[in-house]
Amino acid sequence: MKSITGYIDVAQVCLYLFWIFFAGLILYLRREDRREGYPLFSEPSNTYKDAGFLWIPPPKVFKLAHGGTSMSPSGRPDDRAINAAKVAVWPGAPLEPIGDPMLAAVGPGSYAERADVTDKTVEGEAKIVPMRVTSSYAIDTNDRDPRGFDVMGADRKVAGTVKDIWVDRSETIIRYLEVTTNGGRSVLLPMTFASINRNRLEVKVHAILADQFANVPGLANPDQVTLLEEDKICAYYGGGMLYATAARQEPLL
Repeated sequence: MKSITGYIDVAQVCLYLFWIFFAGLILYLRREDRREGYPLFSEPSNTYKDAGFLWIPPPKVFKLAHGGTSMSPSGRPDDRAINAAKVAVWPGAPLEPIGDPMLAAVGPGSYAERADVTDKTVEGEAKIVPMRVTSSYAIDTNDRDPRGFDVMGADRKVAGTVKDIWVDRSETIIRYLEVTTNGGRSVLLPMTFASINRNRLEVKVHAILADQFANVPGLANPDQVTLLEEDKICAYYGGGMLYATAARQEPLL
């Protein structure tokens, strides 16, 4: 040992080894955090950027909890048409929706193309369901049952009435209120966008106007909601926070 330490600075060697390890760790983490969102799109060249050989990790196959697999990075770019136009020619310029901004699916109204399947509980049942299909949940006696309450849009007009309550079986919370619109459609209202007034027997929604409930994305199955449908529904209400009225798109002075 003395002969080794007499010619080699062990502490310095350990320091160099730590630097090499730490550099490798950073490289590994930076590669792993590129599993989603790539390839990147280059506005100036109007092409997708080359992934290169170093920073993008090789595809990894993930086994999903309820069957099937998912590969990441998938290498599939998002080629959906963008219903918006740039307000200026320089790269990174803001986008302005084309047509009805509530239906453009851009900005706060954009959504990811998630799987068009229902989320499942550990037992394999649909995770989010209306209370009419499950007898395991009830409204606490100290709270008012919102079913039958009027739903008011941001313009203080009646958009419809609460038909049912959708619960999350895994989290044991209310996820959505089902609303029967004035036109007779049944649409979901995310609970995070609802404000219940138990005294006035109404549900206030600040995100969208009463007539805009008619265009809330619907469900393929009246008793189930898929991951893709959830993203579209929440995106619609999120888009209303900016696009529901023209005044919301203007700066506040």
